[in-house]
Amino acid sequence: MNAAVETEKDLDLTEIINGEEVMSPSPFRKHQIISANLFRKIDRYVEQNGLGRVYYSPLDVIFEDGMNRFQPDLFFVRKENMAIEQDWIRGVPDMVCEIVSTYTFRLDTDTKKEIYEKYGVPEYWIVIPDLRIIEVLTLDNAKYKISSYAEGEGTVTSAIIGGLDVNSLDIFE
Repeated sequence: MNAAVETEKDLDLTEIINGEEVMSPSPFRKHQIISANLFRKIDRYVEQNGLGRVYYSPLDVIFEDGMNRFQPDLFFVRKENMAIEQDWIRGVPDMVCEIVSTYTFRLDTDTKKEIYEKYGVPEYWIVIPDLRIIEVLTLDNAKYKISSYAEGEGTVTSAIIGGLDVNSLDIFE
């Protein structure tokens, strides 16, 4: 798809990654449970503290028309950044989260990571259910660095969503 401007008809359940349409298989049940657990935890905290809004897939985040349009599993937009909220999200969310599967491992940990970094997404969460890992990356001099990490049992802290701590035991079942 090389259209300069996307229309409602053009937007479906595929993503556009570096100008190529990519369709992933539907998520497994475990993925959906983890996604729901994370969403409830993050959304409750964001709402209680009036920080902005949390979204879950499928909702398009359009970084660049015709070039990069993703559907992150979860993402957060600060109230100060809500101008990017239109029919879809057109711009850079403050935090994105991808829940990695066997099929999406390289895509989520390499390709998407590089693209999120390129567009300046301040915080990127990578959740790997099979290894019970939550990795929180934040930008440091335009490059992602691990700012918080939990494997098995532990707590991660968001640098972008001030005061948010997530215990992995609340996420993985």
